[in-house]
Amino acid sequence: MTQRQRRVGLVLARASRVLGEEPYYHEFLEGLERVLTPAGVSVLVQVVTDREAEAAVYERWAAEGRVDGVVLVDLAPDDTRVELVGRLGLPAVVLGAPSTASGLPTVWTDDAGFAQEAVRFLADRGHETIGHVSGPLTFAHTQLRQAGAETEASVRGVALLRAEGDYSYESGRAAAATLLPQGPTAIMCDNDLMALAVLDELRDRGLSVPGDVSVVAWDDSALCQLATPPLSAMSHDVGRIGELAGGALLDAMAGKPPAVYEAPAAHLVARATTN
Repeated sequence: MTQRQRRVGLVLARASRVLGEEPYYHEFLEGLERVLTPAGVSVLVQVVTDREAEAAVYERWAAEGRVDGVVLVDLAPDDTRVELVGRLGLPAVVLGAPSTASGLPTVWTDDAGFAQEAVRFLADRGHETIGHVSGPLTFAHTQLRQAGAETEASVRGVALLRAEGDYSYESGRAAAATLLPQGPTAIMCDNDLMALAVLDELRDRGLSVPGDVSVVAWDDSALCQLATPPLSAMSHDVGRIGELAGGALLDAMAGKPPAVYEAPAAHLVARATTN
């Protein structure tokens, strides 16, 4: 009898159009597979509409023996998925802050620290009113970024304006339309797609970049490099994050004790959207 190939699962509760446009998870999966494929482990990805549907997928996968482990992403504080995968006996790795993982292995980036760096970068260039287009406020990493941005803004005496998006282009346009009447001279966005939308909104309003408003994206990508003008961005090695998650999954599946795997430090790449 042929032995079933080992498989790990990733469930993404995101609009499929956002996943199709946003490079982050494509780069993450490439890194994940670079580690898992040589180990004979394949990756099963499923896109769902909400958290309830995501939980149902884990229940089904566990009942059918479809996967040997899972990656959990976009966690909220006290996230019920952590308890669920434990109850189902699914080895799991959390992509996010250790504070959300309740003892599971985690691969994390310093969201608060890097948000501070972005505000510091803009404040050093004389910006006193900065807009922040965040991801969903239910996500722990969004809350950490906001806390970091607010801490640095307070230290520097900078006014921080906030608008919530969902990582889609449309939400970036809507957030920019909310922020611009409040007079920011710079806007930082929690992903590249929303930053591109901010550029288009500024262009349609006849505002120059960076003359009138500077723009910074979170997650550097080809989209940032090819934008007009090219976007300044907080650059993460997303492929390496995927590799770390792959190694953490292999360890979890082998029954090794949970560990915290810190991703390489991000750094801000200055391009033509900032002075």
